Amino acid sequence: MALPIVAVVGRPNVGKSTFVNRIALTKDAIVHEQRGVTRDRSYHQADWNGRDFVLIDTGGIEMGAEDAFQNSIRNQALLATEEADVILFMTDARSGLTADDIEVTRLLKRSGHPVMLLVNKMDNPAEESALWEFHNLGLGSPWPVSSTHGHGTGDLLDELVALLPAVDTMDEGRSAGAAAAADVPDAAAGHGGGHRGTVLLCNQNGHEADTAAQKNRPSVSSSVPSVSEAALSADAPAIPVAIIGRPNVGKSSLTNRLVGRERSIVSDVAGTTRDAIDTLVEHEGTRYRIIDTAGIRRKSKIDESVEYYGFVRALRAIDRADVALLMIDSVLGLTDNDQRVANLADERGCALIVLLNKWDLLETPEEREALRTQIADRLPFVSYAPALAISALTGRSVHRIWGAIDSVYANFSAHIPTPKLNALLTELRDFGHTVSRGKLRLRIHYVTQTGVCPPQFTFFANHPHIIDSSFRRYLEGRLREAFALEGTPVRLRFKKKD
Repeated sequence: MALPIVAVVGRPNVGKSTFVNRIALTKDAIVHEQRGVTRDRSYHQADWNGRDFVLIDTGGIEMGAEDAFQNSIRNQALLATEEADVILFMTDARSGLTADDIEVTRLLKRSGHPVMLLVNKMDNPAEESALWEFHNLGLGSPWPVSSTHGHGTGDLLDELVALLPAVDTMDEGRSAGAAAAADVPDAAAGHGGGHRGTVLLCNQNGHEADTAAQKNRPSVSSSVPSVSEAALSADAPAIPVAIIGRPNVGKSSLTNRLVGRERSIVSDVAGTTRDAIDTLVEHEGTRYRIIDTAGIRRKSKIDESVEYYGFVRALRAIDRADVALLMIDSVLGLTDNDQRVANLADERGCALIVLLNKWDLLETPEEREALRTQIADRLPFVSYAPALAISALTGRSVHRIWGAIDSVYANFSAHIPTPKLNALLTELRDFGHTVSRGKLRLRIHYVTQTGVCPPQFTFFANHPHIIDSSFRRYLEGRLREAFALEGTPVRLRFKKKD
């Protein structure tokens, strides 16, 4: 079931992320006093009075800015408006009306979707004089709000959910690739008390809609890829897959390649991605939640608070993921940072696939063999992870990732019958390898699987306290030889039983 979409747009530092966090009741969107912190668009589920919807947080739109990312940020924001059923255009009461506000207004009037003009940072609702100049934008009466304190958000949300299309109608329209019809209440009708904003409804030519057009406003354009519709399906199960690695290793390029569109901003500048960006994708009947993450560096190397917030969200993404794709730059080879990121995934119990990106830039067989040897030597603690050679830029072998995800996830979530485990245990006892300390000699009586995602096996033994790390590795190795456990970590527990 696809949910209605609400895009929050505006110029930088007007409070969009703070607003999204307040409405969605999360702290997922990064909030910072620095301009231009948000770059990619991010999706956040929210509800009001029983109506569920999705908020899209976007980067600040600036016209004519010389920022290296501004064109990409602007495109991301405009993509959000194309997907949206309703657009919230946020401005700043403190800085007043600016040239960028006027330019953004021109773009939004051509969107074909209802636009609600928000004037943020109205911390004192009595100071309505700050609203007057925003009437010049021609978007109807502005809605005074305070993202920080919550002033005005209740009335705003009442009107917003009234504008949202019915879910059944929206599903029919999107599945047919046509506009969905939705009855829109009188935008000028107030609920009483304080300053009330209005809603501008535009037709596809960017002109204010007449009464008849208001009765059949267009919904999401049929040209929007189905991946966005999947991203709004609240009840669809999906395999969460986090793309992780150090900065500037190609994570966003791979995300865009897997998703099939420019979902994340890509540049040669390290640290381009800051938020953890979720996108739901369906491939051959299976749904995946692809999570693009910020590059992970050692904490001592993080010199900006914004980067630290991105680091924290990357760790949260690993916690949410069942499968992690660890990207390594084949040209630079395996680094200490790559080892740390691999260890983070292993500690958090993710199934793991190692992706050797930029493989096409290794010209000789000797270079390729040297890299594989380096991987084996320096990542022994995740030796269970398969390694795939790919190129996110050209798409080489990227299609193999889907099969690898399915395989390691099946192993990650598999349950091995107890009789098969104890048949293996009988073989181990017959082989005779065990542990002894002084007069104590280990004897394992019984084993069963006590958990999945990742698989956990509990061994019942007479003296579990004498088991050392070497014997643990031996048991894990024999389990991996006997059962399909490639790509997944294994947890072993030992309990006393005489």
